[in-house]
Amino acid sequence: MAATNKIDGLVDGTNEKQKGPDLPTELRDELEKLEQQFYVDRKKLKQISERFQQELEEGLQDHGKNIAMYVTWVLGFPTGKEKGDFLTLDLGGTNLRVCWINLRGNEHEIGIKQQSYKMPDSIKTGDASSLWSFIASSLQTFISDHSLNGAFSNPLNLGFTFSYPAIQDYIDQGILQTWTKGFDIKGVEGEDVASQLRSAISDLNLPVSLVAVVNDTTGAMIASSYHDPKTIIGAIFGTGCNAAYMDKISNIPKINSSDEIKKLDPETPMAINCEYGAFDNARNVLPLTKYDEQIDATSPRPGEQAFEKTSAGLYLGEIFRLIILDLHSRNIIFKDQDISKLQSPYTIDTSLLSNIEDDDTPDLSDSGNEFKATFNITMTQPELQFTRALAKLIAVRGARLCATGIAAICRHQKISSGHVAADGSVANKHPKFKKRWGRALGEILDWSEADREENDESGEGDESQKGPIVLTSAEDGSGVGAAVIAAMTLERWGKGQKAGIKGSGRE
Repeated sequence: MAATNKIDGLVDGTNEKQKGPDLPTELRDELEKLEQQFYVDRKKLKQISERFQQELEEGLQDHGKNIAMYVTWVLGFPTGKEKGDFLTLDLGGTNLRVCWINLRGNEHEIGIKQQSYKMPDSIKTGDASSLWSFIASSLQTFISDHSLNGAFSNPLNLGFTFSYPAIQDYIDQGILQTWTKGFDIKGVEGEDVASQLRSAISDLNLPVSLVAVVNDTTGAMIASSYHDPKTIIGAIFGTGCNAAYMDKISNIPKINSSDEIKKLDPETPMAINCEYGAFDNARNVLPLTKYDEQIDATSPRPGEQAFEKTSAGLYLGEIFRLIILDLHSRNIIFKDQDISKLQSPYTIDTSLLSNIEDDDTPDLSDSGNEFKATFNITMTQPELQFTRALAKLIAVRGARLCATGIAAICRHQKISSGHVAADGSVANKHPKFKKRWGRALGEILDWSEADREENDESGEGDESQKGPIVLTSAEDGSGVGAAVIAAMTLERWGKGQKAGIKGSGRE
């Protein structure tokens, strides 16, 4: 018998059940049970998005809420005319990336020189001194290698991409709230990372002035809008998930008492870094399965980042692995085979799920060969068909959930059209993410079929999404975005508009 499968219908852009893969009864029954757990219908999407909007607005009202809604002191979108030469730093999970970026204003051409410096693992769990010394010495090497000392403005202006939860009372300051991404460096949480970096730069007597601290999501939005004025939101759909957008300061009650805010017109736009991976930590509306609960229970911070753990790239492969282990323990799949290579957590990368779905070889031979080479597992044809359906099931749920946060922002802002500039491996590398995401967004926002056909700008043929709001590939937020934000900050400073700029060393 053939399994009936909602997921194939969704991929084809309908909500109708269609014939799924031919499977033995045992596998067919398991797939149908999993569909019941993982399929998120339109009604549930709307419920999640409505709660999402409530939590976003709670984060604007008060500090310390579930979704932090950090103010960034990036005041408005760029004009596209910003010019200048800038150093940028991006502190990632594995490497430190240093760039020298030349913004050319109206030409919209950007010159970039860049270098990555591998961060020793010892630094990630070391102390603040080791971290900042490594960053400052990497800057010193870059400046020397590219002959920047004395050849350009003195000092060299720096934009620092620091993509960890941080409170910013000024654009050139950032108080780290908590480390993420496997970092646990002593002496940084609760401290101003800008001040610590400046001290390390001063110790080496480098000709560098830190202008702005930037989150990568905000950077993606600003870098994309520098070229594309239709940009409305910046998003990250990769290892984690997050979004940034512009809101009027009059819509951010929690900062109304700030002396810096009182210097500004209430209609001034402010970029908000949502940090919404923590949505629904109370677990009121998310459709959690026992596999999601397992991931949370064994994570470094149980009870936190609930939304991220159901939808972000770091976790999709792990959900797949846990299901396979469960089925094998019940002698349903990979019978009489050694699956010891699947026992280690996070052994399966989300890219494997993409490869399985994108496999167009006869009898899914590429998928079979990859499983054999990676895990020493020989798969039967029904097992190949089942794992493909499972990969699709998990990816579809992830894409549909990712649409709920963007829909919540659009409803809050009454946005009806524009471009969501997305960065991250899931958004840019999964072959069907954009179409699935777009379909779900239309369901939540009640687009008509005419609305969905209105716009098709992604240029990806049959896999493209259609609608008044489309997902575009973000520009380089950690490099170009940081440079553009630094340019905008210097321009405000030069005009005497110093609200939200501490200006250390510039008076």
